[in-house]
Amino acid sequence: MDTVSDSMLARGLVFIGGFTVLYYMLKWSWICWCGFRVYVLSKVWQTDLKAYGQWAVVTGATSGIGKAYANELARRGLDIVLVSRSKDKLHIVAKEIESQHGRQTQIIQTDFTEGHDIYPAIAEALRDLDIGILVNNVGMNYSDKLVHFLDIPNPEQRTTQVINWNGLIINMSSEAGAQPQPMLSLYSATKIFVTYFSRSLNSEYKSQGITVQCVAPFMVSTNMTHNLPPNLLLKSASAFAREALNTVGYSSYTSGCVSHALQNIALSIFFPDWLRLSSYCVKQTEKFAQSMEKKMDEMTERSASKED
Repeated sequence: MDTVSDSMLARGLVFIGGFTVLYYMLKWSWICWCGFRVYVLSKVWQTDLKAYGQWAVVTGATSGIGKAYANELARRGLDIVLVSRSKDKLHIVAKEIESQHGRQTQIIQTDFTEGHDIYPAIAEALRDLDIGILVNNVGMNYSDKLVHFLDIPNPEQRTTQVINWNGLIINMSSEAGAQPQPMLSLYSATKIFVTYFSRSLNSEYKSQGITVQCVAPFMVSTNMTHNLPPNLLLKSASAFAREALNTVGYSSYTSGCVSHALQNIALSIFFPDWLRLSSYCVKQTEKFAQSMEKKMDEMTERSASKED
Protein backbone atom coordinates (compact mmCIF):
# COMPACT_ATOMS: atom_id res chain seq x y z
CA MET A 1 0.00 0.00 0.00
CA ASP A 2 2.81 2.37 0.93
CA THR A 3 4.55 1.58 -2.35
CA VAL A 4 1.41 2.46 -4.35
CA SER A 5 0.96 5.70 -2.39
CA ASP A 6 4.60 6.65 -2.91
CA SER A 7 4.30 5.93 -6.63
CA MET A 8 1.17 8.10 -6.96
CA LEU A 9 2.84 10.90 -5.01
CA ALA A 10 5.92 10.70 -7.24
CA ARG A 11 3.77 10.83 -10.37
CA GLY A 12 1.86 13.78 -8.96
CA LEU A 13 5.07 15.66 -8.21
CA VAL A 14 6.41 14.86 -11.69
CA PHE A 15 3.18 16.16 -13.23
CA ILE A 16 3.27 19.36 -11.17
CA GLY A 17 6.96 19.88 -11.94
CA GLY A 18 6.46 19.28 -15.64
CA PHE A 19 3.47 21.62 -15.75
CA THR A 20 5.44 24.33 -13.94
CA VAL A 21 8.38 24.01 -16.32
CA LEU A 22 6.03 24.10 -19.33
CA TYR A 23 4.25 27.18 -17.94
CA TYR A 24 7.46 29.16 -17.48
CA MET A 25 8.82 28.02 -20.85
CA LEU A 26 5.65 29.27 -22.56
CA LYS A 27 5.64 32.47 -20.50
CA TRP A 28 9.24 33.39 -21.33
CA SER A 29 8.83 32.32 -24.94
CA TRP A 30 5.87 34.69 -25.22
CA ILE A 31 7.85 37.51 -23.56
CA CYS A 32 10.76 36.94 -25.94
CA TRP A 33 8.46 36.88 -28.97
CA CYS A 34 6.74 40.09 -27.89
CA GLY A 35 10.11 41.78 -27.33
CA PHE A 36 11.39 40.58 -30.71
CA ARG A 37 8.22 41.83 -32.42
CA VAL A 38 8.20 45.23 -30.70
CA TYR A 39 11.90 46.08 -30.80
CA VAL A 40 13.29 44.13 -33.79
CA LEU A 41 10.53 43.54 -36.36
CA SER A 42 9.32 47.12 -35.85
CA LYS A 43 12.61 48.39 -37.28
CA VAL A 44 12.02 46.45 -40.49
CA TRP A 45 8.26 47.01 -40.91
CA GLN A 46 7.67 50.50 -39.59
CA THR A 47 4.17 51.89 -39.22
CA ASP A 48 3.44 54.65 -41.75
CA LEU A 49 2.92 57.54 -39.36
CA LYS A 50 1.67 59.81 -42.16
CA ALA A 51 -1.43 57.64 -42.37
CA TYR A 52 -2.62 59.13 -39.08
CA GLY A 53 -2.73 62.69 -40.47
CA GLN A 54 -0.62 65.55 -41.81
CA TRP A 55 0.31 67.20 -38.52
CA ALA A 56 1.86 66.00 -35.26
CA VAL A 57 1.61 68.06 -32.06
CA VAL A 58 4.56 67.76 -29.67
CA THR A 59 4.52 69.31 -26.19
CA GLY A 60 7.74 70.11 -24.36
CA ALA A 61 9.25 70.36 -27.82
CA THR A 62 12.24 72.65 -27.32
CA SER A 63 14.63 70.18 -25.66
CA GLY A 64 15.22 66.58 -24.71
CA ILE A 65 12.79 63.84 -25.71
CA GLY A 66 10.17 66.27 -27.02
CA LYS A 67 12.60 67.95 -29.41
CA ALA A 68 13.88 64.55 -30.52
CA TYR A 69 10.33 63.33 -31.21
CA ALA A 70 9.58 66.49 -33.20
CA ASN A 71 12.65 66.02 -35.38
CA GLU A 72 12.05 62.30 -35.90
CA LEU A 73 8.40 62.84 -36.84
CA ALA A 74 9.44 65.56 -39.30
CA ARG A 75 12.07 63.22 -40.74
CA ARG A 76 9.28 60.69 -41.33
CA GLY A 77 7.26 63.22 -43.29
CA LEU A 78 4.90 64.96 -40.85
CA ASP A 79 4.41 68.68 -40.27
CA ILE A 80 4.96 69.70 -36.66
CA VAL A 81 3.18 71.88 -34.12
CA LEU A 82 5.67 72.74 -31.39
CA VAL A 83 4.29 73.52 -27.92
CA SER A 84 6.46 74.88 -25.11
CA ARG A 85 6.83 77.88 -22.81
CA SER A 86 9.88 79.60 -24.36
CA LYS A 87 9.02 81.52 -27.52
CA ASP A 88 12.66 82.05 -28.47
CA LYS A 89 13.44 78.34 -28.21
CA LEU A 90 10.29 77.47 -30.15
CA HIS A 91 11.42 79.64 -33.05
CA ILE A 92 14.90 78.07 -32.99
CA VAL A 93 13.56 74.49 -33.08
CA ALA A 94 11.01 75.42 -35.76
CA LYS A 95 13.75 76.82 -38.01
CA GLU A 96 15.87 73.70 -37.46
CA ILE A 97 13.02 71.40 -38.50
CA GLU A 98 12.13 73.49 -41.55
CA SER A 99 15.74 73.66 -42.75
CA GLN A 100 16.73 70.06 -41.97
CA HIS A 101 13.54 68.22 -42.95
CA GLY A 102 11.67 70.65 -45.20
CA ARG A 103 8.45 70.34 -43.20
CA GLN A 104 5.97 73.00 -42.11
CA THR A 105 5.92 74.07 -38.47
CA GLN A 106 3.68 76.07 -36.18
CA ILE A 107 4.44 77.16 -32.62
CA ILE A 108 2.26 77.55 -29.54
CA GLN A 109 3.73 79.26 -26.50
CA THR A 110 2.16 78.10 -23.22
CA ASP A 111 3.06 77.04 -19.68
CA PHE A 112 1.46 73.75 -18.62
CA THR A 113 1.99 74.48 -14.90
CA GLU A 114 -0.83 77.05 -15.13
CA GLY A 115 -3.47 74.32 -15.29
CA HIS A 116 -6.76 74.17 -17.19
CA ASP A 117 -6.87 77.80 -18.33
CA ILE A 118 -4.34 77.23 -21.12
CA TYR A 119 -6.36 74.70 -23.12
CA PRO A 120 -8.94 76.90 -24.91
CA ALA A 121 -6.14 78.91 -26.58
CA ILE A 122 -4.37 75.69 -27.62
CA ALA A 123 -7.59 74.26 -29.05
CA GLU A 124 -8.18 77.44 -31.05
CA ALA A 125 -4.64 77.36 -32.49
CA LEU A 126 -5.11 73.72 -33.61
CA ARG A 127 -8.66 74.09 -34.93
CA ASP A 128 -8.04 73.96 -38.71
CA LEU A 129 -5.15 71.47 -38.76
CA ASP A 130 -5.33 67.80 -39.81
CA ILE A 131 -3.78 66.45 -36.61
CA GLY A 132 -3.04 62.76 -36.53
CA ILE A 133 -0.46 62.38 -33.75
CA LEU A 134 -0.16 64.01 -30.30
CA VAL A 135 3.04 63.49 -28.33
CA ASN A 136 2.31 64.42 -24.71
CA ASN A 137 5.86 64.77 -23.49
CA VAL A 138 6.07 67.85 -21.29
CA GLY A 139 7.21 66.95 -17.78
CA MET A 140 9.15 68.02 -14.73
CA ASN A 141 10.45 66.78 -11.40
CA TYR A 142 10.10 68.67 -8.13
CA SER A 143 13.81 68.74 -7.26
CA ASP A 144 17.17 68.43 -8.97
CA LYS A 145 18.20 65.86 -6.34
CA LEU A 146 16.81 62.79 -4.56
CA VAL A 147 14.88 64.17 -1.56
CA HIS A 148 12.21 63.20 0.94
CA PHE A 149 8.74 64.44 0.03
CA LEU A 150 8.66 66.91 2.94
CA ASP A 151 12.07 68.30 1.93
CA ILE A 152 10.80 69.59 -1.43
CA PRO A 153 11.85 73.25 -1.89
CA ASN A 154 8.77 75.54 -2.10
CA PRO A 155 6.59 72.43 -1.54
CA GLU A 156 3.15 73.89 -2.17
CA GLN A 157 4.09 75.56 -5.46
CA ARG A 158 6.27 72.72 -6.77
CA THR A 159 3.74 70.02 -5.88
CA THR A 160 0.99 71.88 -7.72
CA GLN A 161 3.24 72.34 -10.75
CA VAL A 162 4.24 68.67 -10.94
CA ILE A 163 0.63 67.50 -10.66
CA ASN A 164 -0.56 69.98 -13.29
CA TRP A 165 2.22 68.98 -15.63
CA ASN A 166 2.23 65.22 -15.22
CA GLY A 167 -1.39 64.66 -14.23
CA LEU A 168 -3.04 66.31 -17.25
CA ILE A 169 -0.58 65.21 -19.92
CA ILE A 170 -1.31 61.73 -21.11
CA ASN A 171 1.35 59.83 -22.98
CA MET A 172 4.97 60.09 -21.85
CA SER A 173 5.28 58.19 -18.59
CA SER A 174 8.42 56.82 -16.94
CA GLU A 175 9.77 53.62 -15.48
CA ALA A 176 9.87 55.63 -12.26
CA GLY A 177 6.14 54.96 -12.17
CA ALA A 178 6.42 51.21 -12.69
CA GLN A 179 7.13 50.65 -8.98
CA PRO A 180 7.07 52.87 -5.86
CA GLN A 181 10.20 55.02 -5.78
CA PRO A 182 11.30 56.41 -2.39
CA MET A 183 12.99 59.84 -2.70
CA LEU A 184 11.01 60.34 -5.93
CA SER A 185 7.60 59.81 -4.34
CA LEU A 186 5.48 62.49 -6.04
CA TYR A 187 7.18 62.10 -9.43
CA SER A 188 6.68 58.33 -9.49
CA ALA A 189 3.07 58.73 -8.29
CA THR A 190 2.16 61.14 -11.10
CA LYS A 191 3.85 58.89 -13.65
CA ILE A 192 1.87 55.82 -12.63
CA PHE A 193 -1.26 57.95 -13.07
CA VAL A 194 -0.12 58.68 -16.63
CA THR A 195 0.52 54.98 -17.24
CA TYR A 196 -2.82 53.75 -15.89
CA PHE A 197 -4.80 56.55 -17.51
CA SER A 198 -3.16 56.00 -20.89
CA ARG A 199 -3.63 52.23 -20.86
CA SER A 200 -7.26 52.58 -19.77
CA LEU A 201 -7.98 55.13 -22.50
CA ASN A 202 -6.42 52.87 -25.09
CA SER A 203 -8.65 50.00 -23.98
CA GLU A 204 -11.73 52.24 -24.14
CA TYR A 205 -11.07 53.80 -27.55
CA LYS A 206 -9.02 51.32 -29.60
CA SER A 207 -12.24 49.89 -31.06
CA GLN A 208 -12.90 53.34 -32.51
CA GLY A 209 -9.54 53.45 -34.30
CA ILE A 210 -7.82 55.59 -31.65
CA THR A 211 -4.51 54.36 -30.22
CA VAL A 212 -3.19 55.68 -26.93
CA GLN A 213 0.40 54.58 -26.48
CA CYS A 214 2.15 54.92 -23.15
CA VAL A 215 5.95 55.22 -23.33
CA ALA A 216 7.77 54.55 -20.05
CA PRO A 217 11.53 55.00 -20.49
CA PHE A 218 14.39 54.70 -18.06
CA MET A 219 17.04 57.42 -18.13
CA VAL A 220 17.49 59.44 -21.32
CA SER A 221 20.13 62.13 -21.77
CA THR A 222 18.10 65.35 -21.32
CA ASN A 223 18.15 68.49 -19.19
CA MET A 224 16.24 66.58 -16.49
CA THR A 225 19.11 64.07 -16.25
CA HIS A 226 21.70 66.85 -16.51
CA ASN A 227 22.63 65.79 -20.05
CA LEU A 228 24.61 62.77 -18.89
CA PRO A 229 26.63 61.21 -21.74
CA PRO A 230 24.82 58.31 -23.48
CA ASN A 231 26.00 54.75 -22.86
CA LEU A 232 24.63 51.20 -23.07
CA LEU A 233 22.02 51.94 -20.41
CA LEU A 234 21.33 55.63 -21.00
CA LYS A 235 20.04 56.58 -24.45
CA SER A 236 20.46 59.88 -26.25
CA ALA A 237 17.15 61.66 -26.83
CA SER A 238 17.38 61.28 -30.62
CA ALA A 239 18.19 57.56 -30.49
CA PHE A 240 15.40 56.96 -27.99
CA ALA A 241 12.81 58.85 -30.05
CA ARG A 242 13.77 56.93 -33.19
CA GLU A 243 13.41 53.53 -31.50
CA ALA A 244 10.30 54.49 -29.56
CA LEU A 245 8.48 55.67 -32.69
CA ASN A 246 9.22 52.32 -34.30
CA THR A 247 7.06 50.67 -31.64
CA VAL A 248 3.93 52.57 -32.73
CA GLY A 249 1.43 50.03 -34.04
CA TYR A 250 3.22 47.20 -32.24
CA SER A 251 2.66 48.03 -28.58
CA SER A 252 0.38 50.34 -26.60
CA TYR A 253 2.70 50.20 -23.58
CA THR A 254 6.44 50.21 -24.15
CA SER A 255 9.77 51.04 -22.57
CA GLY A 256 10.63 52.67 -25.89
CA CYS A 257 13.82 50.76 -26.68
CA VAL A 258 15.27 47.30 -26.10
CA SER A 259 17.90 48.58 -23.64
CA HIS A 260 15.24 50.02 -21.34
CA ALA A 261 13.03 46.94 -21.70
CA LEU A 262 15.92 44.73 -20.54
CA GLN A 263 16.60 47.09 -17.62
CA ASN A 264 12.95 46.80 -16.62
CA ILE A 265 13.14 42.99 -16.57
CA ALA A 266 16.42 43.00 -14.64
CA LEU A 267 15.21 45.44 -11.98
CA SER A 268 11.93 43.58 -11.48
CA ILE A 269 13.92 40.38 -10.79
CA PHE A 270 16.91 41.68 -8.82
CA PHE A 271 15.43 44.78 -7.16
CA PRO A 272 11.90 43.83 -6.06
CA ASP A 273 9.52 46.10 -4.16
CA TRP A 274 10.24 44.57 -0.75
CA LEU A 275 13.90 45.50 -1.14
CA ARG A 276 13.35 48.89 -2.77
CA LEU A 277 10.94 49.97 -0.03
CA SER A 278 12.98 48.63 2.89
CA SER A 279 14.42 51.02 5.48
CA TYR A 280 17.90 49.78 4.64
CA CYS A 281 17.53 50.64 0.96
CA VAL A 282 16.05 54.07 1.69
CA LYS A 283 18.97 54.86 4.03
CA GLN A 284 21.45 53.78 1.35
CA THR A 285 19.67 56.00 -1.16
CA GLU A 286 19.90 58.92 1.29
CA LYS A 287 23.65 58.34 1.70
CA PHE A 288 24.11 58.15 -2.06
CA ALA A 289 22.13 61.38 -2.55
CA GLN A 290 24.22 63.16 0.09
CA SER A 291 27.48 61.95 -1.44
CA MET A 292 26.35 63.15 -4.87
CA GLU A 293 24.90 66.49 -3.74
CA LYS A 294 27.89 68.64 -4.70
CA LYS A 295 28.29 66.91 -8.05
CA MET A 296 24.57 67.24 -8.76
CA ASP A 297 24.71 70.97 -8.00
CA GLU A 298 27.57 71.35 -10.47
CA MET A 299 25.67 69.38 -13.11
CA THR A 300 22.57 71.51 -12.53
CA GLU A 301 24.61 74.68 -13.07
CA ARG A 302 26.09 73.29 -16.29
CA SER A 303 22.64 72.30 -17.56
CA ALA A 304 21.31 75.77 -16.76
CA SER A 305 24.20 77.42 -18.57
CA LYS A 306 23.58 75.26 -21.65
CA GLU A 307 19.90 76.30 -21.67
CA ASP A 308 20.92 79.96 -21.51
